[in-house]
Amino acid sequence: MAADFRLKEQLNSLTDRIVDSYKDIGNINHLGHCPLPSSAVIVDILKDLKEILYPGYRRRQNLHMGNVTYFVGDLIDGLHDKLTQQFARALRYEYDLKYGVDCDRRHLMDFEARGQQAAIEFLESLPAMRQILATDVAAAYEGDPAASGLDEIIFCYPGLEAMTVHRIANQLYRQKMPLIPRIMSEWSHSQTGIDIHPGATIGPSFFIDHGTGVVIGETCVIGTGVKIYQGVTLGALSFQKDNDGNLVRGTKRHPTIEDGVVIYANATILGGETVIGTDSVIGASVWMTKSVPPNTVVTIETPSLRLRDAS
Repeated sequence: MAADFRLKEQLNSLTDRIVDSYKDIGNINHLGHCPLPSSAVIVDILKDLKEILYPGYRRRQNLHMGNVTYFVGDLIDGLHDKLTQQFARALRYEYDLKYGVDCDRRHLMDFEARGQQAAIEFLESLPAMRQILATDVAAAYEGDPAASGLDEIIFCYPGLEAMTVHRIANQLYRQKMPLIPRIMSEWSHSQTGIDIHPGATIGPSFFIDHGTGVVIGETCVIGTGVKIYQGVTLGALSFQKDNDGNLVRGTKRHPTIEDGVVIYANATILGGETVIGTDSVIGASVWMTKSVPPNTVVTIETPSLRLRDAS
């Protein structure tokens, strides 16, 4: 049956009703303001950054020391421009949100200059970022006997993918860049199934094995050489509220995991005062809200299995 084009006559009325809703429900549209950062551009930035952090593994291959300087230089030049624009948009958004200034009004602050300064600071962090990511790759190889080599880890492991984006987003979080770190982390979450807030502090040689369902909260502090498995949650025990019933923000809500800790699948560790001591082992499916000293093994009692003849 062919489409009845007469039904399209109602689309004009529908359009009017949708646009009217923009006036009535104004808290989920962004009209009459300066443009926000672009999610698509930020994802493109991440892809360019991974070309620099892991040259020869991504979009451009056949790189060697004779041409890599030109390749990286071209990427850095383009990233400077894209980062400056996106940072300026994010900083302007934050300023407008705080002071209620509309885009049409002249700002006293040069957001493009601030965006450029932030872009340069971020780009300067890339050599050190490569160093710490190299420890994450090594930790994955040392912690997973199924890994055939470092190349497989860089190509294939979702834990490394999530940590690469986290190292990037965390640098911007520490630079106090609005919006953009969270856009990056949520894109990574959608790609890997691993949810790491950009504010989480994670030391070197960190390995997430398998990874699906891992959650790491904003104020979590993780030491050196920590290994966690799929389904692990490092979360908040509860959310404090002030006298007006509003959530209290800016407090430590998530646990501290000290050096050398191993946390097995589906374990849940909650609370800002919870500390898992150095070289401890947290068994699978454990639920914890209290601290443990170093060199502690925490497990749950083995459940009783009942077997019966199914014939």
